[in-house]
Amino acid sequence: MILFPAIDLKDGECVRLVKGDMDQATVYNTDPGAQGAAFEALGFSWLHMVDLNGAFAGRPVNGEAVESILKNISIPAQLGGGIRDMATIEHWLSRGITRVILGTAAVRDPDLVTEACRAFPGRVAVGIDAKAGDVAVEGWGEGTGMSAVDLASRFEDAGVCAIIYTDIERDGVLTGLNLDMTVHLAERISIPVIASGGLSSMADIKALTEPRCARLEGAISGRALYDGRIDPAEALAVLAGARNTGGTANA
Repeated sequence: MILFPAIDLKDGECVRLVKGDMDQATVYNTDPGAQGAAFEALGFSWLHMVDLNGAFAGRPVNGEAVESILKNISIPAQLGGGIRDMATIEHWLSRGITRVILGTAAVRDPDLVTEACRAFPGRVAVGIDAKAGDVAVEGWGEGTGMSAVDLASRFEDAGVCAIIYTDIERDGVLTGLNLDMTVHLAERISIPVIASGGLSSMADIKALTEPRCARLEGAISGRALYDGRIDPAEALAVLAGARNTGGTANA
């Protein structure tokens, strides 16, 4: 079970939003590179990044901030937001991103996902963001009328390495992960699933060690880490302990 610390980038700064609302942004660090290094120093084995401006613009916007983070870390990192064509995918993978996350592109251009997976095996993930069961795109600003399970099922044989499932209603508001829906999704597909949105406490961390969560690859934490609601060392120890006793996968 991997715990992914999140760095969401807006205007070159590390922020957290409330339910994806760009007008409700809290700035936590004005130096993205330093934030990335800090997470690595705390013992995290992966980093999750999102170019928020890019998600709305449909193209990379916070490239300089991403580059700064990559220069300051040695752990693998995944990046989403504004990645909607092969040129952008190739750019980020060549710059040191371990895997790219395709969100809007997965809905608008599913053939791109298949093409990218073929060109870069094991390095393409799909981000599925849903509100009340409805998948949203364009920076969560537009509904699609499609369910998360239906969208994920499209890519069963495409070679997607992971699905990042975000419950929009819970993102940034510290109400707890929607494990019921996330586990339901994981049980319906063979692609590994990462939980996102609402992780708020050590209770959520401990819930990830339950047998029903064994199919999950990990979970993403943002505001709870920045606010000190979760102690990184304790959280990583809990997940590692579960692994060592035959519970969930790698912490």
